Amino acid sequence: MRPRKKRHNEVVELNITAFMDLMVCLISFLLITAVFARMTVVELNLPDLNSKANPNQEIKLSLQLVVQDDAFDVRDANLGLIKKIPRNPQKADWKIFTSTLLEIKSRFPNEQNITLLLGPSVNYKTMIEVMDHVRTANVVNAGTLETYELFPNISIGDAPELAAEIPSVENNNSAEAVGEIK
Repeated sequence: MRPRKKRHNEVVELNITAFMDLMVCLISFLLITAVFARMTVVELNLPDLNSKANPNQEIKLSLQLVVQDDAFDVRDANLGLIKKIPRNPQKADWKIFTSTLLEIKSRFPNEQNITLLLGPSVNYKTMIEVMDHVRTANVVNAGTLETYELFPNISIGDAPELAAEIPSVENNNSAEAVGEIK
């Protein structure tokens, strides 16, 4: 048998100076550029879950826009369907849509809220286009282009099932509150 040799383990210090210099530069760079990296945020207002209509209150407009593949349904949450606007997904025609919203805004000038209820197959581009047309409307008057604010406070949700249709304004006794738009 051979005698065992004792190994001498040297303690090696880890030199992390270069790594620390890199971290200081990287952190300062990230802090400086964080100010310039900003995203545009669209503020959405979600409806209150506990809000229920008080029978003693007057009926207020609770405007909803149901976006499906073949139509826009302009509704009041309390009264039902106001107007059904046919829609062609390939070629958007916003004239009837804008005129309907302008008429509703003229009847309820203080109303600022609308709820967009999107069908499952509605794409993101359509949602953004609808949001743009719901916020403002461009109208040509006497050769000048005027921009009107319509419903800037937008809430988003899922469209109801087609089988669970909301009753039409025509069938409701309180239809005089909104009136049918033709």
